[in-house]
Amino acid sequence: MLCPVGAFPPPGGADPPGRRSTDGRQRDARKPDDGSDGPGAPDRRAGRGRTAWRGAVPVAQAVRARVPGFAGIALYVLHEDAEELRLAETTGQAGGRYGLSQRYSLSVRSPVTDAFRTGRALWLSPEEMAAYRGSWTDRPPAGMSLGVLPLGGEAERLGCLVVVDETEGGVDPDRRDFLELYADQIAAGLEAEADRLAAGGTPRPLLGHGPDAQLTGAFTLEVSTGRIDADPRVLELVDIAPEEFDGRVESLLTHTVPEDLPALMSIVEPGQLATGSRLLEFRIRRGTGELRWLRLSCRVLVDGADGPERVLGVLDDASRLRPRADEVSRVQRLSAELANAVTVRDVGRVVVSALRDQRGVSRVALAELEADRLVVTVLDPPDPDAWPESWRSEWRSEWPDAPRAALPTLDAALRDGQPQIWPADSAFESSLAGIGPGGLAVLPLPADGRTVGICLVGWDEPHEFEPEERSLLTATAGLVGQALMRAHALDAEHELATMLQRSLLPRNLPELPGGVAVARYLPATVGLEVGGDWYDVILLADGHVALVIGDVQGHSAAAATIMGQMRTAIRAYAVEGHPPDVVVSHANRLLVGMETDLFATCCYVDLDMEEGTAWFVRAGHLPPLLRTPDGGTEQLEVGGGPPLGVLADAEYPMTQYGLPPGGVLALMTDGLVESKHLQLEDGIAQVRDLLGAADPADAGRVADDVLGGIPRRDDDVALLLLRYDGMEVRPVRAGWTVWRLPDAVMHARRYTARTLRAWGLEEEIDVVLLVVSELVTNALVHTQGEVRLDLTYAVDRLRVAVRDQSPRAPVKPATVDWEATGGRGLMLVDAVTGTWGSVPLSGGKQVWGEIALPPREPV
Repeated sequence: MLCPVGAFPPPGGADPPGRRSTDGRQRDARKPDDGSDGPGAPDRRAGRGRTAWRGAVPVAQAVRARVPGFAGIALYVLHEDAEELRLAETTGQAGGRYGLSQRYSLSVRSPVTDAFRTGRALWLSPEEMAAYRGSWTDRPPAGMSLGVLPLGGEAERLGCLVVVDETEGGVDPDRRDFLELYADQIAAGLEAEADRLAAGGTPRPLLGHGPDAQLTGAFTLEVSTGRIDADPRVLELVDIAPEEFDGRVESLLTHTVPEDLPALMSIVEPGQLATGSRLLEFRIRRGTGELRWLRLSCRVLVDGADGPERVLGVLDDASRLRPRADEVSRVQRLSAELANAVTVRDVGRVVVSALRDQRGVSRVALAELEADRLVVTVLDPPDPDAWPESWRSEWRSEWPDAPRAALPTLDAALRDGQPQIWPADSAFESSLAGIGPGGLAVLPLPADGRTVGICLVGWDEPHEFEPEERSLLTATAGLVGQALMRAHALDAEHELATMLQRSLLPRNLPELPGGVAVARYLPATVGLEVGGDWYDVILLADGHVALVIGDVQGHSAAAATIMGQMRTAIRAYAVEGHPPDVVVSHANRLLVGMETDLFATCCYVDLDMEEGTAWFVRAGHLPPLLRTPDGGTEQLEVGGGPPLGVLADAEYPMTQYGLPPGGVLALMTDGLVESKHLQLEDGIAQVRDLLGAADPADAGRVADDVLGGIPRRDDDVALLLLRYDGMEVRPVRAGWTVWRLPDAVMHARRYTARTLRAWGLEEEIDVVLLVVSELVTNALVHTQGEVRLDLTYAVDRLRVAVRDQSPRAPVKPATVDWEATGGRGLMLVDAVTGTWGSVPLSGGKQVWGEIALPPREPV
């Protein structure tokens, strides 16, 4: 990372009006070397396109107070060209009296560049400074010593911190320790500020005074006595008045948030101290109730027996160094996303996204507690090879599950109900080995006073758990537990609504001569109440088929009730033999007469499977779509009337179209083509594209492809497809009106015999004539009005149908006495036909019987 850089005149006004630059020429002290406009102007050339900051900002007041004798401090950062270090900020007389240059080229040796290249601090006495004579713009004063501390790690150098000292003996070890701690804080500040500017923030002072300046304090802790010597800035950060501070470390710890005390105690308690440097962040609560994040850099100094003697520390306001969103905003964002999760899968998706994207997590597992077993619902990554061997052996279905007793670590966490954080290289049972070699968070999921599951978050690389992250993980667990309980309740409601909806729809569609019909119904993914979408396929007389699709207004039990009633009514009207417009008109008047304010839309199609002629009627519904055999699609222009249930006297005109063999007719409800994210026109165009691209050879796959193109549904979706293939062998029909004469049955038999001979069915004449005699005789004896005989010769059967004007269906007697004068006719029909029955027709009924025949070849 290249950090922001600019050229600054020293802020104290200590520089003389004119001084020499590195090339020996006299220049104006008010002008920086790079030719820019001077302090306060943003420099957008640095930091890989990031906006740099520049301004005269005093630095290190706290450190200078703690370690007196420093005459000046200068901050150098790497320029965007990566070829030189430039002065960014100074304090005291570092840039004037002591001859520090505004820039140092990395190709030229100097104390600043040597420390930068080696990554090690450089401490120069007055005698050692003589080796760098060409590094100063003016001759340094006698007795001056110098410290140069590199900023950043091996992977990425940021710059250097330069300290000028005039005390006798140079910089002693204690002051060196403080300076190294302070250099760590400056490096963290540089990185954070660079990221903040890259995110679009405005430049602000990183150090020193001013409303946006960083607040930094320093302290010394005597380990043996627990006494702490803290400067006023430390007390200000912790919100303690100087006159109220008693010098005891406990007085500072009382302001710390309890959850962060264990990490902080590992630094201040003598029994837990470890030598070396430490860096951590913790929270304190101010007197106003406000939470403040502080960053602590400290170093433990040892005594002669290699035991801890003192702790040197530097304390910052960490909130000034954080470019990312704070804990509250993250929790709020996660809570909002979980509020929109309506299924367990939705909850898992949100959790994985929140943890993996924001925290650099390697693995996430979410398991629910069912009885004494942990049932995994989410694994990321989903590859079995990414998880322990014992998990793979339980991978019997989509996800593994295991008894909680087989996972002691998880069982203990479930009993305690408290999150557990395991650092890198912790020892686990084999069932958890490899999930988080760099760190593992075990998060029980609480909800309604109990633990409903557990979440595992693992890192492959070593991971430091900061207090902020611990709090975020704890809050995440609570939110996820509640979201899982809510999702289960919604899933149960959703399943109940879907079951009710499907119980009102056809379980199976009939097989059609000359075509294939398929249907799909999908409940809404937004909102869980039962909807009013329905569809139906109805076999009619004479090779006709009725296709029906509709949608009742709203999502409720009332809508489902109306849907069931309308589907039953339309089926009854259709089977009676009414033409399409009459069927829809009757259904409309029925709905108007019901005690409901709901209305319904409907599209009704009467299709002649022999000829391919279709009659369409629309009642406020979407127009049908047609896919032609060549892959083209069109929206059929079908006239229509208002929705059902609006006007009792509404008219519903019919529109005729011819379907080509190989064509696919699509009827759908508006949930497929319209939502709050999708305009109706765009949705219809999208379905047409999907329909045209699908292979009509598999009608079921076509329906799945169409539905798969609409992933999220705000409303229920019903889709009815019919692929019209045409009939290779068309049925042959003949009909004759039976006159009511004494010899009417004889004339019916003669007509039937002539017709069968013409069709080449001489062998079946006797059986067919017996059926005709019985059915015609029953119609003439038991009914009044016209009687009609219809004969239909299909591929493999002959159908004899007699229509009369009586709605009363015939009933075959269970037994017939030898002395009875009637009742034997239907028993004979039942004996000689493969199947028989009766269907109501408008103004009467039709009694029919079918006789199986050898299949006939296409003509």
